[in-house]
Amino acid sequence: MAFGIFWFMSSQAVEKRKEALASMCDERARMLNDQFNVSMNHIQAMSVLIATFHHGKNPSAIDQRTFASYTERTAFERPLTSGVAYAARVLHSEREQFEIQQGWTIKRMDSVEQTPVHKDEYDPADLEPSPVQEEYAPVIFAQDTVAHIISIDVLSGKEDSENVLRARESGKGVLTAPFRLLKTNRLGVILTFAVYKRDLPSCATISERIEATAGYFGGIFDVESLVEKLLQQLASKQVILVNVYDTTNLSNPISMYGSNILNDGMSHVSALNFGDPFRKHEMHCRFKLKPPWPWGAITTSSGILVIALLIGQIFHATMNRIAKVEDDYHEMMELKKRAEAADVAKSQFLATVSHEIRTPMNGVLGMLHMLMDTDLDETQEDYVRTAQESGKALVSLINEVLDQAKIESGRLELEAVCFDLRAILDDVLSLFSGKSQEKGIELAVYVSDKVPAALVGDPGRFRQIITNLMGNSIKFTEKGHIYVTVHLVEEAVNLMELEMESPSNSTFSGLPVADRWRSCAGFKAFSREESVPTFSSSLTDQVNLIVSVEDTGQGIPLEAQSRVFTPFMQVVPSITRTHGGTGIGLSISRCLVHLMKGEIGFASLPQIGSTFTFTAVFTRGCSNVNDQRSQQINNQLKFISLEFQEMRALLVDPRPTRAKVSVYHIERLGIRVEVVRDLDNGFFSKNTENSPPNMVFIEQEIWDKDLALSTLFVNKLRSLNCTVTPKLFLLSGTISSTRAIGSSVFTPSVIMKPLRASLLTASLQHSMGIRNRGNHRNGELHTLSLRNLLRGRKILVVDDNLVNLRVATGALKKYGADVVHAERGKEAISLLTPPHHFDACFMDIQMPEMDGFEATKRIRDMESSINNRIHIGELSLEAYRNISTWHIPILAMTADVIQATNEECLKYEMDGYVSKPFEAEQLYREVSRFFQTSSNENPMTDVLFDADCVTSMSPSPVPRVTLES
Repeated sequence: MAFGIFWFMSSQAVEKRKEALASMCDERARMLNDQFNVSMNHIQAMSVLIATFHHGKNPSAIDQRTFASYTERTAFERPLTSGVAYAARVLHSEREQFEIQQGWTIKRMDSVEQTPVHKDEYDPADLEPSPVQEEYAPVIFAQDTVAHIISIDVLSGKEDSENVLRARESGKGVLTAPFRLLKTNRLGVILTFAVYKRDLPSCATISERIEATAGYFGGIFDVESLVEKLLQQLASKQVILVNVYDTTNLSNPISMYGSNILNDGMSHVSALNFGDPFRKHEMHCRFKLKPPWPWGAITTSSGILVIALLIGQIFHATMNRIAKVEDDYHEMMELKKRAEAADVAKSQFLATVSHEIRTPMNGVLGMLHMLMDTDLDETQEDYVRTAQESGKALVSLINEVLDQAKIESGRLELEAVCFDLRAILDDVLSLFSGKSQEKGIELAVYVSDKVPAALVGDPGRFRQIITNLMGNSIKFTEKGHIYVTVHLVEEAVNLMELEMESPSNSTFSGLPVADRWRSCAGFKAFSREESVPTFSSSLTDQVNLIVSVEDTGQGIPLEAQSRVFTPFMQVVPSITRTHGGTGIGLSISRCLVHLMKGEIGFASLPQIGSTFTFTAVFTRGCSNVNDQRSQQINNQLKFISLEFQEMRALLVDPRPTRAKVSVYHIERLGIRVEVVRDLDNGFFSKNTENSPPNMVFIEQEIWDKDLALSTLFVNKLRSLNCTVTPKLFLLSGTISSTRAIGSSVFTPSVIMKPLRASLLTASLQHSMGIRNRGNHRNGELHTLSLRNLLRGRKILVVDDNLVNLRVATGALKKYGADVVHAERGKEAISLLTPPHHFDACFMDIQMPEMDGFEATKRIRDMESSINNRIHIGELSLEAYRNISTWHIPILAMTADVIQATNEECLKYEMDGYVSKPFEAEQLYREVSRFFQTSSNENPMTDVLFDADCVTSMSPSPVPRVTLES
């Protein structure tokens, strides 16, 4: 084995030595070729110069002095040439005149003795005249280094004559065989180009080329000097010997350069190409020194024995290691299986918990919804609404956990439906109004007038973000305010610039707050690289909103701010115990903001407060199927404003920011508002004197500040010369403070804050005696359009839960539908076997014996079979009510929001998907996709809603409907 390794390594060393020799030899051959080609190109260029300025000019622009000077100055461009010369073509008939013109006799070349001589010993006059012949080629121009060849006839030499004649016949550069140069006696070659009187085509014949020949331009190459210069450039690598041969005659190659030093027999041959295809040249390379001893092979083979002795121990250790790795691998695989099983179990647990909680919650919310349709007094209605909101809050908490699971699995997607952003914010205000009143903190929302009334996006997810941010503010704020603002991004950019130019310390409650512009300082929308027109909502249908939630709470400690958006992380453990919460609300909010193509950030100061800001991208208005919803939203606001059109109001509030919010909500009802800072200024307004207001809104703190002044104000208000005394309203934020008002001299009507459209509408209607048009309970429509849509429709509801059956049945019967219910999938198959008279079916997914997916699959298979048999004529069309294609719309109902996805519904050919708990309007919206409203119905009556309907009909995150048709 050691001998084999020694032989192998020695062979490898020899091969590497051969490869190194070949590489070095090829490198030298390539460099020699490149340098020769550069000089050859310059010689050819000079031949063109001779043709242009000597033969192309009359008289010639070149003489020997000019030629010698030019060639001497440009010699650096031809470092490989010993000199250049030009020989003119002279016919015998022109010889005498030529010699007289030149002043010398054409000399013969082959009579010169080829012996090394010094220049000062050489006399061209000693040369014999050239013998008589048909033509001559005497040198007329020569570089100073070879000026001794002037007057010599290059055709008188055998080698040069062949070279010249071949050059003019081919039109290319040709090389001579190696010969001893005059004066130096060193081996060299001459590269010759023919100079023509005129330009010749590439296909010119030999006779045409001979006739057009004017002379011959040649460059003399000292091959030995050429190779020596090349090797000097590689002096650091001179470990090889180089020989250059002319191998035109393979049987008798001519050595052009080289030595006869002995070598180890290893050699390499590299081909040379000097541009003349007739002449062949090669470079032979060999190492100077003999190869060294293969010490690597010797030492390696010697160490084999030692290695062999250690192999046993190494093999034993390796086997032990392999066994340990295999054990670790099996352990890791077992842990992986456990982790996967735990993940599946988590998803199943979440699905089960969701189903088990949502199912009874669907009954609770459904029954509360139906209870709202009964005759209730204001107190009872308030209790029912509170119960509804609490139930929705519970489901919202479940949704947070489920959303986190969806985020981790990458299955969270957004809807694109039409919605009213202001109505959603009113809903959120209603949700937190009770808590804010208990804690005595101000809660307010302001939406810029530039924000469109109707947007397209995911209203449920938008509401979820706002709810999470406001919920955190409510938990951690004990005094002051929580203030939500909504602007367009380009509008916010202008506001930020204005506030930077003229900063104001005015806040909603008067307490200091964290700078909201710091919370969005890193947003791309505010970077100087981004152009504001990109976010201009007026140029495109895209609406870029920026929303800020400002509070005066305890703030976030600096050390905890880096982990605010980390899932399941609390600021400090004590907060978890004090305030509770899952710690995933902000994480989910950030994910939702990113899905809305926005950004989220915050600024927080301990013991001052926090401001969270995010951006979101929506679409302006609605299109296609959402046009009616957009029209409904616009008409809702128009209907509300009609009741208070042309009315005027006076608002007394010393705080500009708070007054701006109150004006925003009052003007939503179509009322014109004038603002004064205190009661003293209330009647000094010119507008008040000329045109008394219909109503006066006073902040509760101004009213309680000086009861005597308040009484005086009321007396002046009563003394106004007007038909109807203006109604007086106090804006109060706490229940305890409103009770104190009752002990004052005059008790005005109290409107509890936070302000919102539905609350203001109800309060004004009640106090001003405006009749409430129609039945406004639970957002019921003014007209019977919904009844016209569903009246006479036969709908099958399949659910094994009796409570869910009652909720769905009651919701549909409310609009005049004929509802039939079934408790099992097999019963549904029987009822939906064609021919039947059902118009739609709501199918629960999780049922005993046969789930909704399997029941739907069998119904579709049955319909497909009957349709095919009808089409081929096996079944009579009349027997099936003259319906050739049977397909009943089937919508899935389930509380399992993880497993029952849209993809699964589509897989089993369901037509829609409704998650529990649901409301009557959700059921209606689903069924209405398949039904048409009666043709005689006035379409405008579909969009008239009362004030409460603005709130209740707005989309909410719970329940959430996802549909694919």
